[in-house]
Formats: sequence, C-alpha cells, structure tokens
Amino acid sequence: MSRPQLAHGSLASLTAVLTLLTTGCAEQAAKADGVQANADACRAAGGWSAERRAEWLRVSFPDEAAAEDAAAVIGPHTGAPLCEPITVQVQFWEATATSAGTNLRSVLRFRLATDGSSPRTIGFPAGLAPGERDDCTGLLMAAYPGRPLGRTELPSATSRLTPASTTADTAFRTTRIAAQRLLPPKTACGTPADPTPNPWGIDHP
Repeated sequence: MSRPQLAHGSLASLTAVLTLLTTGCAEQAAKADGVQANADACRAAGGWSAERRAEWLRVSFPDEAAAEDAAAVIGPHTGAPLCEPITVQVQFWEATATSAGTNLRSVLRFRLATDGSSPRTIGFPAGLAPGERDDCTGLLMAAYPGRPLGRTELPSATSRLTPASTTADTAFRTTRIAAQRLLPPKTACGTPADPTPNPWGIDHP
C-alpha cells in the first residue's frame, strides 16, 4: 500500500471515530435532558418526579371577560412532546365567604392526559362561570399532575377571603401544584345575628 493510500485510510478512520464520539455525546446529552434518541424525538418522562412533571406543565387561566367558557387551558409545550402522556388533574373549589371565615368545597375535578403536543381547554363548573356566581361566592382553581390531592395537601382557608385576596391566601401544602388561580368573593354572605340575651330574665315585664 502506498503512503498516500495509507494516509487517506488513517484520515477516514479518524473521521469515523470522531463521528461516533460526537454522536455518543449528543445521545448522552439528550438522555440527560429526558429526550429519547429515537426517530420520533419524543421526551421520556417515565422517571420524572411529581415536582418535575408540575414544572413541565404549561397552564394558563384566561381572563374572565375575554373567555367566559374557558376556566383553564393546559397549553402545548415548546419542546418535544412526551413519549407517553401524563395524567393531569384540574380541580375547582367553591369559596364561600361568611362573617366567620371562608368555606372551601370541592365541586369538580377533571382528569385528562396530555403529552404537550396540543392545548386542552377546561370550562367552568356549572353555576360557577362568570355571571353565574353571586357576590359571596368565589372560585379556586388548580392544575397538578398525578393522583388527586390528599387531605394533607389541600389549602386551609380559615381566614375570610376578600376581593383583595390572592393565591397566597389559599396556599396548597404540596409541591405538586403546577398552577393555581383564585377568584375571590366580592363580599361576605350575610349570616343571621345571634339574638341579644335578655339581661333581666324571662320573668321581667
């Protein structure tokens, strides 16, 4: 074999080695980011924690005046879609304000599956859409991945919610919440006042 042929063969071998090294590094980087190195270029989320899935979710709450029928939108993701869809819960609580505090009552929980490739729109619960709620009724909304929230993960709204209340006043006790929104009551519901005790006793004229 001549020296030019030998040099050409060595150069080809070196190029092949560099190509393999570059491809291997790219695959490792992709796997580190959770993207499978396959023809579909999808993102593998099988090993993600609940917190990581919550971070991945894209959730928006349209303005009430702009979209009365859309309470929440699970939006499309800017990155590659997931190889397997994940379970997402969108839950609603009725927040009734009274002179003693605020009562939270779960009224609807919508379960869906998403891989981040297309948006999903969830409407308001019946009777709680804008224009249907009375002034003493508010609405708390939250979206999160996985199973339904347990009792120890729910917010404790013991103080009275006001029109100036924010989501900080209904903080959930879990890191699984991807997004939440509070539409606070406008006023407290009236409650009958306790009768004033008679200081003279029942026999006094």
